[in-house]
Amino acid sequence: MPSRRVSANFEFFPPSGLGVVSGIEPTPALRDRSCAAPPMEGMFLGEDFKLTDQGIRKGLTSILPICLHAIVSNNPGPTTNSNYSTFGGSMSKQTLLVLVLLFLACSQAVRAQQKDLVTLIPNLYGPRGLIVDTDAPLAGGVDHSAHFNSSFQSEFTQINVSIATQLLTLPLPSPASGFTYGFDPKLGVFTRSTQSFGPILAERAETIGKKKVNVGFSYQHFNFDSIEGIPLNNVPAVFTHDDAVQLGGREDVVTTATRIEEKIDQFTLFGTIGLSERVDLSVAVPFISNHLDVVSDATIQRIGTEANPAIHFFSKGQPGSPGYYGNQRQFSSSGHASGIGDVIFRLKATAVRWEHSALAFGMDVRAPTGDEMNLLGSGGTGLKPFAAFSYNYKRIAPRFNVGYQWNGKSVLAGNVVTGEKKSLPDQLLYVVGADISLASRLSLAVDLLGQRVIDAPRLVAETFTTLRGGLNFPNVTFNAKSSFNLNNGAIGVKLNPFGGLLLNANMLLKLDSGGMRDKITPLVGISYTF
Repeated sequence: MPSRRVSANFEFFPPSGLGVVSGIEPTPALRDRSCAAPPMEGMFLGEDFKLTDQGIRKGLTSILPICLHAIVSNNPGPTTNSNYSTFGGSMSKQTLLVLVLLFLACSQAVRAQQKDLVTLIPNLYGPRGLIVDTDAPLAGGVDHSAHFNSSFQSEFTQINVSIATQLLTLPLPSPASGFTYGFDPKLGVFTRSTQSFGPILAERAETIGKKKVNVGFSYQHFNFDSIEGIPLNNVPAVFTHDDAVQLGGREDVVTTATRIEEKIDQFTLFGTIGLSERVDLSVAVPFISNHLDVVSDATIQRIGTEANPAIHFFSKGQPGSPGYYGNQRQFSSSGHASGIGDVIFRLKATAVRWEHSALAFGMDVRAPTGDEMNLLGSGGTGLKPFAAFSYNYKRIAPRFNVGYQWNGKSVLAGNVVTGEKKSLPDQLLYVVGADISLASRLSLAVDLLGQRVIDAPRLVAETFTTLRGGLNFPNVTFNAKSSFNLNNGAIGVKLNPFGGLLLNANMLLKLDSGGMRDKITPLVGISYTF
């Protein structure tokens, strides 16, 4: 039977005729080698082949339909020539299933080999830290290791805590319905209990109503631009030499300017069901896409070795070439991860109702379902009891929320290398705001969202002064744990085009510089109550 090319699964490299499954690439050496024997064993077992994650996933995506079709219809799939046969008429269903499982296993294995996002900065300069080249001993003929240290790298766990804290404080859209109902004993039916459509990022005391259901979806984009007021596109750090106090050339330092680009897209599915007239049960399931890109420009400041650049340098080109003893080098690392975030369950009950107001109490339970090693989740269980008070008077509905977030232990607060876990910072949360009915089908929501982060490490800008010469360079360090505030403003609108459908749009605005922040965070969403 003549061979056929299977798109995205097989490619042939003439003249050798080597068939390659997508994601399993031969090295150049093997590609140039004549193939005297069928290469399939080498593809899966030989050292001359390497797996690529993107290719394997593409191969798996394209091969699954073929395998499933063959299993269901018992028809053979596409074949290659007899030397490189992978699908043939004699192939059994069991073999096809094994092949599918092999692809699944390969995909998972390669995924496991990917770098976790939490390790990008700790390993930015290499697994042993920042080590420059050296071709000459220090003054006096002392041999040394040209190793430089900085708290920015050695204490990067603290930045992990900052990112984890930000993940804990990412505002989820309120799962509460825009439509609230109460039973009217005079009419004997449930009627709308509020004229406005409620908050977007806050909570109100009214419940959705018995047997009512609300489902929705929202999207938020975060492009973090600062941490503790320090621009993320220029985080300075100074690396000092081992045993710098001994001088003799050890006064040299390496200054770095690092750009950290952290972008998060958060897609949230949420739903609320009225268990009774006074009790709601809600769930919010976030799906997160996280992209982290780090670029660091390093410069050797030759304070004690001006006369001999061979002691500390970044090599450029071949030995002996002009500029070989360079003093600058760029380091970079990037990664992307996506998946489910931490799922939040909420139980809320209206405790007291007055003529124009209500008071509710509730509990949020955060399940650590997100992958903390890829900054998709916090890595620790969380509990947040809260109270919500709201007042409704004609077209205006002011509200006040207060809650306390207890957070469990996570490797993000401990040591991502050893797996040691420590407690994430707790938070006191409060919201003051109101929604205003602008028209029968349009309302405005305005809120001040505040958080008091308790006993968290903080990044602080400082000036580094060299031991000799009194030269000053910008630097960052980490202070002992302290508490600080995060305040955001939010303004948004809700539109009711028809029935129980609501469309909403919101802007979250940074009001201070604490923590890792985004100046403006947009949100769009849709929900339906039935």
